Order: sequence, then C-alpha cells, then structure tokens
Amino acid sequence: MNVYDFDNTIYDGESCFDLFKFYIKKDPSLLKLFPKVIKGFARYKKGAISLNEMIEKYVPLAESRLKYIDYENEPKQFWDAHMDKIKPFYKEIQQEDDLIITASPDFHIEEICRRLGIKQYLTTKVDKENGKITFACIRQNKITAFRELYSNKEIENFYTDSPENDAPMIELAKHAFVVTGNDIKQVK
Repeated sequence: MNVYDFDNTIYDGESCFDLFKFYIKKDPSLLKLFPKVIKGFARYKKGAISLNEMIEKYVPLAESRLKYIDYENEPKQFWDAHMDKIKPFYKEIQQEDDLIITASPDFHIEEICRRLGIKQYLTTKVDKENGKITFACIRQNKITAFRELYSNKEIENFYTDSPENDAPMIELAKHAFVVTGNDIKQVK
C-alpha cells in the first residue's frame, strides 16, 4: 500500500488555505479571520503547537463556518476550479490501493478522491449536521486512524511534504519520500 499526505504532496499548495480563500469569496465577512488563520497555519506547519492547542484555538474558527456549507455543491465548485493543482507525478504512480491521509476535511477530500479514482482516505471528520469537527486527522492522530482501519496493512511507500509533522507515518513505512514542489527525494 502506498500512502500519501495530500497538501503540498499531491496537491500543489495547501488545499485548506485555498478552501478558506474560496469561502472568503462567498462570504467576505470571513476576511476578519484571515490573520488568525495565517498565524495558526504557520504555527502548525512549524510544529510549534500541540494537537490539543490546535484543536482548542483554531478548530472553533472553522466550525463557525462549517455549519453553513452546502456539502453537496461547494466541494464540486471548489474542485472544478482547482483540479489543475494535482501534481502530474501522482497520476504516473497511482495504484489501486492508494490511501490519502490528511488533515483536510472529509467533505473536501471526498470529491477529489472520487474524481481521481482513489477509494481510501483518512481525513478530518466533520459532522455535517452541526459543523462540529469530530476528529482532527493531524500528527499522531494519523497513526491512530491508520491503525484503527488498516492494522493488517503494511505501508510500502509514504509520501509527504513535512517529515517533521509526519514523522510517525514515516516511522511506520518501509520507504518514505519527501515531496518538494515536483521533486521527490527518498528519506527512508
């Protein structure tokens, strides 16, 4: 089984950041959250905040908007405009049993996986009824989710843009690769 982080790995950029910009266009009042979102994102990427701190400080910002999403149509609209950000290397090496594991929310990733023909993915879970995040698929939680659903599977190759944040996944894999832009470097 090959396992992929999503953002900056097979997607060129941070899809959650692009998703935030997508929603700012729909609701300009979200612009006031922009400084907090940028700060939280930067702290997360640097590994400067714990999972609990991330959930406590930044999840409520997302949840304030998640209850108003049109879960049927908005992911389709987003991916209609962002399909070109899927990196070409992925289609060249894609396999039937690939798994995407990402902090991006389920409603967002389900649509792109459907379009790419990816059947397996682990994501941040959102209760579509109330907009509450029920599981944040980041750092150590990726291991928890993987072991819960795929305990009998071996990770042959793991691809990520962030060896710091995905160190636990790298540890599980036989081989690991860091993706920087379109460059792929084996690190394990």
